[in-house]
Amino acid sequence: MKIKAYLKPTCGWSMGVRAIMAKHDLQYEDIDIINNPDNYAEMVAKSGQPLSPCVEIDGIMLADVSGEEVETYMLENKLIEPSEAPATAPTDRGCTDEEHEKMRAAAKPIRFF
Repeated sequence: MKIKAYLKPTCGWSMGVRAIMAKHDLQYEDIDIINNPDNYAEMVAKSGQPLSPCVEIDGIMLADVSGEEVETYMLENKLIEPSEAPATAPTDRGCTDEEHEKMRAAAKPIRFF
């Protein structure tokens, strides 16, 4: 299975996708859409929309998904087996307001287009 995950470095939704990949011990390409504008442009072109995370599994794009949704897709399509292993991060939510504020304070403006 080939998995490309278009993720933000510190986003709660992105961390949820990473947690599912770790829970199922899956190999995947973690593509940074914040620090590389070309990666963001590729994600938008492939998914047809600007929101993340997006996860491409064997050529099928799951756009604007949570880790929980990615796991459900893979289970329903028999790409993975159920696992009782715990996820290392919440898989069904974004960052808290406090986390967003902390990131905003540390971030430099990025212009993609």
